[in-house]
This record gives sequence, C-alpha cells and structure tokens, in this order.
Amino acid sequence: QVQLVESGGGLVQPGGSLRLSCAASGSIFSIYALGWYRQAPGKQRELVAAITRNGSTKYADSVKGRFTISRDNAKNTVYLRMNSLKPEDTAVYYCNTDRGPLGGWGPEYDYWGQGTQVTVSS
Repeated sequence: QVQLVESGGGLVQPGGSLRLSCAASGSIFSIYALGWYRQAPGKQRELVAAITRNGSTKYADSVKGRFTISRDNAKNTVYLRMNSLKPEDTAVYYCNTDRGPLGGWGPEYDYWGQGTQVTVSS
C-alpha cells in the first residue's frame, strides 16, 4: 500500500521551474511533518525541504531562496515549488514523513516510494 505518492517531475532547462506534489493519506498527513528528499546518482539521499503541520519549514542551504515547500491540509498534499533550477538539482525526489524541528529534521521512517525524476539540463 502506497501512502505517499510523488508527481510533477520532468525535464527542464536550467533556470526553469517545476512544482512537485506529494499526495499523502489522511492519517499520515494529519500526524507527521513531511519532507522532500532527493538522491542523485552515486550520492546520498538528502533533505531538501520539510514542513510541519503548523507550517514551520526547513530548507537545505543549497535550495534556500529558490525552492518553497507548502502544504494544503484540505487536499492532504505537500508541494515543492522549484525555481531557478540548476543542473545540480537533478535527482530523484521523494517525499516522506519528517521528524520536524524537535527531532532535528529528517525522515521519521525508512519507507521510500518510487519518487519523481527531476532532470535539469540544456
């Protein structure tokens, strides 16, 4: 059973924009903070951005000012708006539960779906 489903990835030129969506089950959405993570080939998975139930956010330094995470509680969906994309943003992007600020941020559970591919290339 899949409780977190990512979508919205694709191929975009440097400087372009994409918006990723993560649809979550109601129970997960109402209980946990949620985060976007990414993994590029040959590299470790890293936290990109996360958001708590009340809107507190965390961003990786590499995406500050370019990416915005948000959540729509009515739709049980978390978004990641990515602007000014760079080739180094190329990765598979995943959403997952996050520990939030009290837990130091990071995935709460080691459950990962298929993610959505973001490729930034000219």
